[in-house]
Amino acid sequence: MIRHGYASANELQLHYAASGDRDAPLLLFLHGFPEFWYAWRHQLADLSDAYYCVAPDLPGYNLSSKPVEVARYRTKRLIDDVAAFAKTFAHKRKFTLIAHDWGGALAWAFAIKRPELIDRLIIINAVHPGAFQRELAKSPAQGAASQYIHELRAEGAEAKYAANDYALLWRSLEKTAAAGHLGAEDRKAFVKAWSEPGALTGMFNWYRAMRFDPPKPGAAAGAELYNDEALTVRVPTLVIWGMQDTSLLPGCVEGLERWVPEVEVQRVPDGSHWIVYEKPRFISDTIRGWLASGQA
Repeated sequence: MIRHGYASANELQLHYAASGDRDAPLLLFLHGFPEFWYAWRHQLADLSDAYYCVAPDLPGYNLSSKPVEVARYRTKRLIDDVAAFAKTFAHKRKFTLIAHDWGGALAWAFAIKRPELIDRLIIINAVHPGAFQRELAKSPAQGAASQYIHELRAEGAEAKYAANDYALLWRSLEKTAAAGHLGAEDRKAFVKAWSEPGALTGMFNWYRAMRFDPPKPGAAAGAELYNDEALTVRVPTLVIWGMQDTSLLPGCVEGLERWVPEVEVQRVPDGSHWIVYEKPRFISDTIRGWLASGQA
C-alpha cells in the first residue's frame, strides 16, 4: 500500500509517496524530468516487502514546493534538500539512493558530496558529470542529442510546452506510450502533475540552473569545469542503462571506472531512456538482486 505525506527539506515542503515497514532498510527514489514520484509506483509496490521505499516529488515538481528563483535549483542546494529530506526517514542509518534522469544527475552529485549518508547508489539512464563533459567535448552526436536543453531553458518555454494539452511535454514519452507501456490514465496523471501552479517553471528551472551548457551547433565545447578527484564516487554503484536512449547516447556509460571505482554497468539492449516504464519488473528485480548480492 502506497502512503502519501509531506516532509520538510530546509525551507521547502516535499510531497512523497512511501511503502513498506519504516524500520526496514531505506530506499530513496529520485525521479527525472518531466516526471514525479509516480515514475516509481511499480518499485514502491514490488519492493515494499523488504524495504522502506520513499519517492518524493523533487523541488519544483507536482505537489512539492516550487521556488521561483533559478539559483534555488543549483545542485549544491538540491543536495542539501535531499540530505534534509532523507533525515526524516533514515533514522541515522545509511540508505540506498536510486535515481533516473535528472534525479540521477542529482544522485551522482549527492554520492560525490555526501557519501557518508549512503551505502549504495543505483543509477538508471543518468550520466555521470565527468562522462557528460567528456562526451559533449568529443562526440558531435551527443552534442546534437543534447540540443533540446537549449529549448527547455529558453524564455517562454512554459507556454510552448503547455500548449495543446502539453503535447510537446508528452512527446518525450509518446513512443513509450505507443508501445503500450503508458496508458490514458498515466497520461492524465502526468498532465495533472504538470498543471500544478508553478510546476512547469520549477521543472524547467532545473535546466536553467545547469552550470555546463551543451555546445550549440558549430561552437566549441565548453571549458572543463571539473577534475577527476572532485568527481569520484566512493560507494558501490550499479548503473542500469537502456541502450536505445536517444538523449544520452551509449558513450555516456563508457569508462565510468575512471570516476566510480566500484561500478557495475548493466546494459539493456532493447531499453530506452524510459526503461523504468518499459521494464518495471526487470528494474525491481535487478534492484533487489543487486542489493541482496552485497549482503552475502
